[in-house]
Amino acid sequence: MKWEDKVRRVVPYVPGEQPIGERLIKLNTNECPYPPSPRVMEAVKSMSESELRLYPDPEVGQLRQVLADYYGVKKEQVFVGVGSDDVLANAFLTFFHSDKPILFPDITYSFYDVWAELFHIPYERIPLDENFHLCAGDYQKENGGIIFPNPNAPTGVAEELSVIREILKSNRESVVIVDEAYVDFGGKSALSLLEEYDNLLVVQTFSKSRAMAGARIGFAIGNEKLIGYLNDVKFSFNSYTMSRPAIAMGVACVEDDAYFKEIVDKVVKTRERTKKELKSLGFSFPDSRSNFIFARHERISAKELFEACRKEQIYVRYFAKERIDNYLRISIGTDEEMDILLNFLRNYTRKGC
Repeated sequence: MKWEDKVRRVVPYVPGEQPIGERLIKLNTNECPYPPSPRVMEAVKSMSESELRLYPDPEVGQLRQVLADYYGVKKEQVFVGVGSDDVLANAFLTFFHSDKPILFPDITYSFYDVWAELFHIPYERIPLDENFHLCAGDYQKENGGIIFPNPNAPTGVAEELSVIREILKSNRESVVIVDEAYVDFGGKSALSLLEEYDNLLVVQTFSKSRAMAGARIGFAIGNEKLIGYLNDVKFSFNSYTMSRPAIAMGVACVEDDAYFKEIVDKVVKTRERTKKELKSLGFSFPDSRSNFIFARHERISAKELFEACRKEQIYVRYFAKERIDNYLRISIGTDEEMDILLNFLRNYTRKGC
């Protein structure tokens, strides 16, 4: 037997391209187009040099308390990780431990099946309907757990809380994870359902609406028992996951609520303006409640538009996957960046008319 026969082999997640250059428009990874709160950098600058020689608080107590206060829960109900991907990976390891398949949508965040394969978790993809919505009745079957984003990625479609409630009500014996990476841009958070359902875990991130993708901060909120189990898994392989600078930046970010709401409002206004402009150019898309638009053109293929944009140093996201291979996911940038994209699309789509 060769050593390679003992290697765990998986097909890895492929993140959005990270191009390097000064004169490019980066609309492919759903980052916030605005900088984080000025308090964030002030928090880092105020740190002493000696602080970096010490391990950070393994329980991330200060950040967990600030988040608990902000969302009106107990500190014991908050789990913090290195980005929501870290939180979700821990959640897969902790809660999806059954011979029954976990359930998630067929069009969704493409890391879910990667983690399932990595951790040897059986899974089943549940088809979204023709309008890219969840069908709650399809989740009323035996399972080892359920996970879905709301609003969804890459479609941007948001579900009403009544749909989430129906899924929770039908699956009392399974942990249901609602991935709310984009909820601040127009979705309705499932946090209001926590007191009713002890099997609900809500996951959010600082990477989108809080403009801190580079700091890698994510968190989960659930009942104390769920969070306790998550911590048991975390402390079984890495106690010091969050750095001191990241903790300080995270606390400062949450404390500046006015700035947070200001930049979210900017993104939403730009998104709504961009929707109108895209429609006038022959694009159609589901109603996005996120910081991106999932669009297709009436005449020109998504792949052609993707390649044409890329040649002009305008980066959007294209997925060569069943059901969505004629859509582009366009992150919302600044007004100036979106104008450059729209002007290019206006000229390109006129060709051949």
